[in-house]
Amino acid sequence: MTEAELDRSYTALCQALGEVGPERSELLLAMVALGLMARAGDSAEVLGLVARARERCLGDAAPAAEA
Repeated sequence: MTEAELDRSYTALCQALGEVGPERSELLLAMVALGLMARAGDSAEVLGLVARARERCLGDAAPAAEA
């Protein structure tokens, strides 16, 4: 995927999130994630992405907890 395609895809996701609203945004993200997982080469690829995303989220939360 090119940078332009990635940008277009991310923009479409952001627009869809805005359209469904906060009460349905988790559902939309789960549906997109499951669809992409089903297309992944293997579970190791998916598990690695999940682990990295989790660590980044937890890392982002750490400084706020210290404040």
